[in-house]
Amino acid sequence: MPMELRKRKEAPAPPPPARKKTTKTAAATAKTAAAKAKDAVKEKVAEVAAAAPTNGASDKPAVGTTIALDGFGGEIETNDGAKTTLKALVDESKAGVVLFTYPKASTPGCTRQACLFRDAYTALTSTSGLAIYGLSTDSPKANTTFQTKQKLPYPLLCDPDATLIGAIGLKKAPKGTTRGVFVVDKTGKVLASQAGGPEATVGVVREVVEGLVGGSEEVKGAVEEAEKEEGGKDEEGKGEDVPMADEAGEANEEEGKKAEENGEGEKKEE
Repeated sequence: MPMELRKRKEAPAPPPPARKKTTKTAAATAKTAAAKAKDAVKEKVAEVAAAAPTNGASDKPAVGTTIALDGFGGEIETNDGAKTTLKALVDESKAGVVLFTYPKASTPGCTRQACLFRDAYTALTSTSGLAIYGLSTDSPKANTTFQTKQKLPYPLLCDPDATLIGAIGLKKAPKGTTRGVFVVDKTGKVLASQAGGPEATVGVVREVVEGLVGGSEEVKGAVEEAEKEEGGKDEEGKGEDVPMADEAGEANEEEGKKAEENGEGEKKEE
């Protein structure tokens, strides 16, 4: 009798591999870690912001407030190369300091502004005790040339990093200087802080001085005479060196600097 062959039973199929737990728990953990890292960064940024000086343009000192002069605006340099600070200038003054800012030395509007302060210098300083300084991001060499050529009776301050310019709220973003004026007395009280054109900045200082000396007619008359003289010079020089509007001139800062480096003389104002 023939042998009957039996079929072997097929081996059972192996169970499917266990799925790794990429699961909601792992995803949730990763998400939580990312959130914590993000919160830590925010917290660090907030700490740095709180510790940083709040003397930027967005925190412009208001008229009537008193600023802490120690460290205010950092270190600057006079056009003759002497290192100084706003506090040192205030300490050296009789009654306080006037800072008028200008975008670029030797450009038309800045020349007009500097000359207005030059012509009214005695009237603005003799009775008030205020010390006047020009302030820009120009180099000591550029400011010395400017001072010598225009026979300016006051020093010009060089602030290449715009630390003091920014502290008094007259720095443009991302760079550049707004024309304006800032006045502070011996105690650190802000007497004036305002952007404006050449005549306006001198007018602001005149009002401060009049307030300090009781409305002196001498001060008012001297400033008005200086403005008339500068106006007459503009009429005579029409077509030769006509100042552009502040905004247009300041927008061409780089062009003016390149022109000066190439020895092409005074160009359109920054």
